[in-house]
Amino acid sequence: MAGGEEATKVLVVGGAGYVGSHACLALAEAGFLPVTVDNLVYGHRWAVQWGPLEQGDLADKAFLGAVLERHRPAAVLHFAAYTYVGESVEQPAKYYRNNVLGTLNLLEAMVEAGIRKLVFSSTCAVYGPPQRLPLTEDHPLAPISPYGESKRMVEAMLRDFGRAYGLQATALRYFNVAGADPQGRTGESHDPETHLIPLVLDVASGRRPAIAVFGNDYATPDGTCIRDYIHASDLAQAHLLALRRLLEGTGGGVYNLGNGDGFSVLEVIQAVERVTGREIPVTLQGRRPGDPDRLVADASKARGELGWNPRYLGKEGLEQIIATAWRWHQRG
Repeated sequence: MAGGEEATKVLVVGGAGYVGSHACLALAEAGFLPVTVDNLVYGHRWAVQWGPLEQGDLADKAFLGAVLERHRPAAVLHFAAYTYVGESVEQPAKYYRNNVLGTLNLLEAMVEAGIRKLVFSSTCAVYGPPQRLPLTEDHPLAPISPYGESKRMVEAMLRDFGRAYGLQATALRYFNVAGADPQGRTGESHDPETHLIPLVLDVASGRRPAIAVFGNDYATPDGTCIRDYIHASDLAQAHLLALRRLLEGTGGGVYNLGNGDGFSVLEVIQAVERVTGREIPVTLQGRRPGDPDRLVADASKARGELGWNPRYLGKEGLEQIIATAWRWHQRG
């Protein structure tokens, strides 16, 4: 910082993960010092490049308290969660223990340390099957998986902690996150991988023989599910904007983060073929339970109140998202 001024610290819980590392990069470029808290179960040590790493678990409240006292961050960005929908159905205890109880530990540690500004990574899974589209923030919440339910529970906790303890919290409900830092500094690396775009890129690179399409009889133009894709860098910028509003004392609330443009599974596969110049073999399988026909966001509230202007929009934006992911993917 100029003149020897120290950078404002922000605690990034889950900062070694896919979205968390993009947020750390955005924070650093904006002059903040991201302090990552991660247990490295799903995060990666290589992804912690822009500030210190405090390795530990949300289950350890004493650890969280010590980290908060040591760094005295101005705010907390919370990304740490298990996110596999199917696994959450099979192992709900794992998801409630980590996503809900772990967050409770974090919130209690924050209140005890006198730190009351939080940006929370939520999800469109809190809505459940859409009653109307595009989805707005006032749509009823009816999650159909323990994963979505765990995020809904945390949103309720944030409201209650706000009333009781003065916590100022902003919840950001993501749609389908994709892409990688355009300069190749961080990107997506999940094991197991469940996201469509990296799975299709695995086929393009020869790591998988074909991509499975689950159902082609949905009420959509080509029969495959339609989803709203958002670039991880655009997502990170929304976190930065939400953080700044909290630091100004004007933040809080709930915001959808999506482009408002829906693309079908087949359209994504065709876009990957155009970007990579490679044919993508497809195998058709039966529908997966709980997959709605369409999930598309209305993010006008985030645009209007946060001043959020995503760069990657429309069909061209989808191809740009895929191109950044493809460059990252080819690194091995």
